[in-house]
Amino acid sequence: MASSRNQNFIFMLISVLIILATMSFTSALFSAKHVVIVNKLVTRATLIVHCMNKSEDKGVISLGPGDSFDFRFRVNLRKTTVYTCSFAWPGNTATFDIFRADRDDNPQSKVGVCSECIWSIYEPAPCRDRRDGGQPNCFPWAS
Repeated sequence: MASSRNQNFIFMLISVLIILATMSFTSALFSAKHVVIVNKLVTRATLIVHCMNKSEDKGVISLGPGDSFDFRFRVNLRKTTVYTCSFAWPGNTATFDIFRADRDDNPQSKVGVCSECIWSIYEPAPCRDRRDGGQPNCFPWAS
């Protein structure tokens, strides 16, 4: 009877250790990201934001001047994750890939890896803010 309990305990212990190891491995493979979008339109207009990827639609969000919207996700195993957002403000519409794994989760990219990707949206360009307070990295609108 005691031998059977010991075997069950050992089996449960090994199972728990395997699950914990798998969770740590999975977390390391699928890096967590937090995207923050801030309305910094100089005209102080309301910014309409609509972000999505192939399988997830974040909905349509209305941001007043200085307001922000954020979402979290994990980069896929192949590192092909892309979130595209459309932006609209009076008289203008534009689109931009707010997160691209090849740009934002790649140590070799010119802007480097971000785990918290903070984007300031200006009329001329979307800009990814730098954690060190340096000049932001601005990119042209896709359209």
